[in-house]
Amino acid sequence: MNQTKPKSKMYQNNSVFNKLRLLSVFMLIFSITNIEVSAQLKIYVNTDLEGISGVFKFGQTREKDSPLNIQACEYFMGDLEAVINGLRDGGATEIVILDGHGNQAVVPHLMVSGATYITGTPRPGAGNLTDLDSSFSAMVMIGFHAMMGTPDGVLNHTQSSRSENRYWYNGIESGELVQAAVIAGYYGVPLVMVTGDVATCRETKQFFGENVVTVATKKGLSREAAELYPFEETRQALYEGAKRAISAIPKCKPYKLDFPVKAKKQYLKKIQGSSERELITKEKIIKHPLQILDI
Repeated sequence: MNQTKPKSKMYQNNSVFNKLRLLSVFMLIFSITNIEVSAQLKIYVNTDLEGISGVFKFGQTREKDSPLNIQACEYFMGDLEAVINGLRDGGATEIVILDGHGNQAVVPHLMVSGATYITGTPRPGAGNLTDLDSSFSAMVMIGFHAMMGTPDGVLNHTQSSRSENRYWYNGIESGELVQAAVIAGYYGVPLVMVTGDVATCRETKQFFGENVVTVATKKGLSREAAELYPFEETRQALYEGAKRAISAIPKCKPYKLDFPVKAKKQYLKKIQGSSERELITKEKIIKHPLQILDI
């Protein structure tokens, strides 16, 4: 009877060596892949002015280059710096800032390194979200406000505070948070962080769930009154929140609506020759996420 000869120790050692070598190669490939993935951690920061620390009246947001507005824009840059630093320390490798406020808020000489800044009008892109695409890992929204009609929402409005626009999608009233999140969701980009007053943070959780990081910069008392928090405290909270937001990315899903969507818009229109305004209602079927504002 033929018997299989036992393998020599040298053969056994070579076999073990080959397995270890293969394991080392696999680990090297895995490591390189992880480095490539982490190198692409792009964050899109959508900004507004009404929800910034220290901002609580329309005189700060509407009258461009007035003393109140100049000061409010400086407050804006302070909040923005804290968020940029937090995102960087959290692991973000590329940050794009969108100056999303209607009459702009970025102050160029106060820009900090570690990000690029999109500003000026008109801007291309759905909802003016210029350069937003599927290459971004997440979207952050800082300085935002609650939707029109929120009793404790400081400077609450949706798109236009002057005509007091209100929007409904499939019967659910929604504000600018939802509108921007729908556009981001189309590109597969999740919303991971929102900052603004307490009402804005509450609205965020209502629509997007508990995993989205929120930072309250003040507490609203009425449309132009608020309980303000010291800048030192809000900037520290913004920094820490931005760091947490990077870790929240895997937990947050892109926000999507089922299209086509039945949309309704209401707004106030001036009556010619009168100080009165009439309420206008428009309805439309929206067929695509990038048309969310086209009503």
